[in-house]
Amino acid sequence: MKLHSSTYTGLYLATLLHSGVASAAYSTANSPMLLLSNDSTMNFDLLTPLGESITGGGDVGPILGAAKDIQAGNMTSFSEVFYKLANDTKAQAKNPENAYDPLNVRDTWFSAASYFRKADGYLHGNWSNPLINSLWAEQIETFNKGISALPIPGKRIRIPAIKGNFTVEAIWYSASESKHDKLPTLIIGNGFDAAQEDSYHNFVAPALARGWNCITYEGPGQPTVRRDQNLGFIPDWEKVATPVVDYVLSEKKDVVDKNRLVLVGNSFGGYLAARAAAFEPRLSAAVFIDGVWDNYAAYTKELSSEMLDIYEAGNYTQFDDVILSAREAGKLPTGAAWGIDQGLWAFHTHSPSDFFTQIKQYNVESFIDKIKMPVFVGDAELESSYVGQPKQVADALGHWATLHVFKGVAGFHCQTGAGQELSRTIHAWLNKTLGKAGH
Repeated sequence: MKLHSSTYTGLYLATLLHSGVASAAYSTANSPMLLLSNDSTMNFDLLTPLGESITGGGDVGPILGAAKDIQAGNMTSFSEVFYKLANDTKAQAKNPENAYDPLNVRDTWFSAASYFRKADGYLHGNWSNPLINSLWAEQIETFNKGISALPIPGKRIRIPAIKGNFTVEAIWYSASESKHDKLPTLIIGNGFDAAQEDSYHNFVAPALARGWNCITYEGPGQPTVRRDQNLGFIPDWEKVATPVVDYVLSEKKDVVDKNRLVLVGNSFGGYLAARAAAFEPRLSAAVFIDGVWDNYAAYTKELSSEMLDIYEAGNYTQFDDVILSAREAGKLPTGAAWGIDQGLWAFHTHSPSDFFTQIKQYNVESFIDKIKMPVFVGDAELESSYVGQPKQVADALGHWATLHVFKGVAGFHCQTGAGQELSRTIHAWLNKTLGKAGH
């Protein structure tokens, strides 16, 4: 239907304040730190590469320069500024005069890859946009140059799923050159939109420095699998994670301590990791950043009561028309626009009502009692997507759970911008729970 009536004016702006997990919106008035943008979603998305800069995923000055040049609320501006920065940084990495300094050039490649990923973030509203694939090819190429220059190069792996017609995309990182040291190992999965390349900066680099092997992975709905295999998310995530565990315990059995094998789930990945942990008894522990109980509850709280009534009454055509018309007319705030674009793309549907119907399956209540291992459950003081849900998860896990609330400047979703605090907190818990690496 076409929206000509003023009846829908309020619905335009209240349709979805934000359904994006990884770019959780918050009130800029309550920010505990200096803002990089007056648009709360863009502020968060600028904080991401700034946070990754501590492990080589960006450089502070260029990111602040990008923040200055981006027009708040203008998604095209955000993409264009980061695309230019990515290409400029790639040119610096390719400069033959820098070949004498492989460490510096490695981080320049990593920075270029990070900037290409940021340039891609707001493009998914138009699936036919060629930049969706060409930018990703650029980020893969530049990131590969970065991991090839690590002291022990990272290695891309493709793991066939046993149950399901897809292939898991993964990257293996060794913490030691020894062929026989059995080291603790992290299996790291991201969530709604972030890539396994981001996981290097947020989890892998800190873990390698502490003597942990790592493997990152992506399944259906996540960036590379969504592009290369044209598959949206699936709720039964054990079909994705179990083949990764199989690979680690077979192909890497000589260098992995099977008694210190830990699954990490980040953001929406807090649900995915919980699902996998419930059906994978070979894991020693799990880390949920955040703890996710019910994605449908998290997403529908961003709907106006009128829109929720329309959806729950089964008026799906009306529901879709209102949301898509509002998006097309540019009447939604950045977070809502991005949430619709990314949600439809990642779940491989053009229908918002189908997205909400699919997301009902992403609830841990029916299987959380099957998780029988120590679990670190992260919460964030400034969380807006999963408010109260980490405590629900921890309460349901009982004595298996350790709930930790990150506060102040570490209180953003997934501790974005506070990577040092996130890493030391997780690894302190791992050392206490499973023992230190090398012992």
